[in-house]
Amino acid sequence: MRKILSLILIFSAVACATEEKPVVPGIVPTPVVEKQIVKVMPNNIIGAVERVYLPPMKSAFMSRIDTGATTASLDADKVKNFERDGKSWISFTVINRDTGESHTFEKPVIKRLTIRRIGDNEQRPVVQMDVKMGAERFKANFTVAEREKFDYQLLIGRNILNGRAIVDVSISNTLK
Repeated sequence: MRKILSLILIFSAVACATEEKPVVPGIVPTPVVEKQIVKVMPNNIIGAVERVYLPPMKSAFMSRIDTGATTASLDADKVKNFERDGKSWISFTVINRDTGESHTFEKPVIKRLTIRRIGDNEQRPVVQMDVKMGAERFKANFTVAEREKFDYQLLIGRNILNGRAIVDVSISNTLK
C-alpha cells in the first residue's frame, strides 16, 4: 500500500511540474521579435521598382525593391574610410546616374556586414541615411558599395519594407 501511495505522489508531482512548463517544439526556434512602431504608407502596396529619395538630394533614384535582401544598399563612389573622435566613419559620393546630381556624405559606420556573393564574400560598411518614399520620411540603414555594374543605384531591402509596404512585382512606380 505504501508503494502505491508513493507512486501516486511521484506521478502527481511529475504531472504538476510538467503542467507549469509550456510545450515548445524542438524544431522551430522561438523568434525574437523587436516591436517597432512603423507608420504605414496610405497606399502601402508598392511595385518592383520605385522612386526613392535620399535627402538632401533633390532627384529621385529608381530603386529595386528586393524582399530577398535583408538590408538596403546604395551605390557610392569615392568611398574613403577615416576616423573621427576615435570612431570609424566613411565619406562617399552619391551621383544620380539619371540627372547627374551628386552629393558627398560623411557618416559614422554603424557596423560592417559580410555580404555573401557567389565565389566571394565582401565586407560592407553600414550607415544610416535619410530616406523619402512617397509621403513618408524616415531614417534607415544602408550598406555602402560600388554598384555601378547594377541597373539600380538603390536596393530597398526588408529593413525598410518591414511593416511599411507590401510588394506587388507586377506593378512599378506607384510612389509620387
